[in-house]
Amino acid sequence: MRLILVGPPGAGKGTQAARLVAKHNIPQLSTGDMLRAAVAAETPIGLQAKAVMDAGGLVSDEIVVGIIRDRIKEADAQNGFILDGFPRTIAQADALAEMLKDNGLDLDAVIELRVDQSKLVNRIINRAEEAKAAGLPVRKDDDPEVFKDRLSAYNRDTAVVIPYYEKAGLLTIVDGMQSIDEVSAAISDVLSKLDEKV
Repeated sequence: MRLILVGPPGAGKGTQAARLVAKHNIPQLSTGDMLRAAVAAETPIGLQAKAVMDAGGLVSDEIVVGIIRDRIKEADAQNGFILDGFPRTIAQADALAEMLKDNGLDLDAVIELRVDQSKLVNRIINRAEEAKAAGLPVRKDDDPEVFKDRLSAYNRDTAVVIPYYEKAGLLTIVDGMQSIDEVSAAISDVLSKLDEKV
C-alpha cells in the first residue's frame, strides 16, 4: 500500500500517519527525516544535500526525489509506505510518478485531510497550551505566527498537488475536523475500499 497524506500544517497528518504505520507495518517517509538521515549516513545524495543546505540553499527536487528513490528500496518499504510532506509541487508529483513507474510501482491513494483553515489556528494554539500544561516543550511550528506563515506557504505552493491527484483519480477527501478516531476510521474505510478493488 503506497499512500500520500496531504493537508495543511496542523491537519493531523502526523497523528494519522503514526496510526497507519502501527496498523499496516509500513514506514512513514517524511522528507525532512529522510534528508537528515541521508546527510548523517553520508550517502552520495546525502552529501549533495548537505552541501546545498550548508550553503543556505533549498534542496532541489532532484535531490529530494533521489533520497526517496533510495529509501523506497529499503526492506521495510517493500510492502508500501506513507509519504508525508512530499510531493510539494507539480514537478515533484511528476518526478514521483516517473520514479514509481521506473520501479514497477503505483500509488494506491492520495488522502487529503480537509480542514477549516480558520479553525486550524485555534487548534494549534490549543496544542501549544496542552503541551505547556503537560510540561512538554512547545513545537516551534506551533507558534501562531510561524504557523500562519506555514499555512500561507502551503496554500501558495503545496495545495496545487490536490487538483493534480484529483485529475488522476487518486484523491479521496477526509474531513479532518472530526475527532482523531473518526478521521482514523474514515481513512480505514478508504483503504478497505482499495483492498476490495485489488
